[in-house]
Amino acid sequence: MSDEESKSWPEGVQRIAAALRAQGHPHTPVLLDDAACTAQQAADALGIALGQIAKSIIFRRKADDAAVLVVTSGDRRVDEKKVEALVGKLGRADAAFVKEKTGYSIGGVPPIAHATPSVTLIDQELLRFEVIWAAAGHPHGVFQLSPQDLRRLSGAPLADVVAGSLRLVQSGAADPLAARAALARSGAQEVPSPCIAVCQMDSRTGFCAGCYRTLDEIALWSGADDAGKRLIWSRIEERAQHKPS
Repeated sequence: MSDEESKSWPEGVQRIAAALRAQGHPHTPVLLDDAACTAQQAADALGIALGQIAKSIIFRRKADDAAVLVVTSGDRRVDEKKVEALVGKLGRADAAFVKEKTGYSIGGVPPIAHATPSVTLIDQELLRFEVIWAAAGHPHGVFQLSPQDLRRLSGAPLADVVAGSLRLVQSGAADPLAARAALARSGAQEVPSPCIAVCQMDSRTGFCAGCYRTLDEIALWSGADDAGKRLIWSRIEERAQHKPS
């Protein structure tokens, strides 16, 4: 995309493009033919899984009227109580509030470059994917990144912020994990992801209740080479063998 072509973009998309360039991000915004005001519309337009859409949900913090941005996976629903436990009591953010605080209209709010700094949390379940897409300041604009890019660009922490978190299944849960572990040991061309459904951290062990990874290992997974992924798998198998009853 040339500078001349980018000048024809909507102003919000130009702002995001400039912010991405300033931070050395390799991917420029893409303008879709049709508006993608919802995560499903964006996923359909890009031909990707709904969960790969990093959707921006804005709340208003009652204590100081600050904008609270939760960047969550498109196939998940934010649990407001979980967010409140981390940032304080929340109120509804109407269209005028969103525009004033972020500088963007609902349907095109990006996870970065807001008009005023937002209190930001990143849904840890985005780490299920190596590639995700986020809004780029306009209903037609999106840009590609990884969950690690999102953390770097936004400076925001990972958090458990969604409803319906996975509980440790008491029977049969080991079978799908064991099957993936065997495939990893077999030298398969593509090392399988340990993720079965939703990563939910166990406060007692510090590991995911489903795949036995630490948060650091979850974050490292998408950027690891095959040797690194198999090393993580060896740790998973060791932990699974000694899991608490």
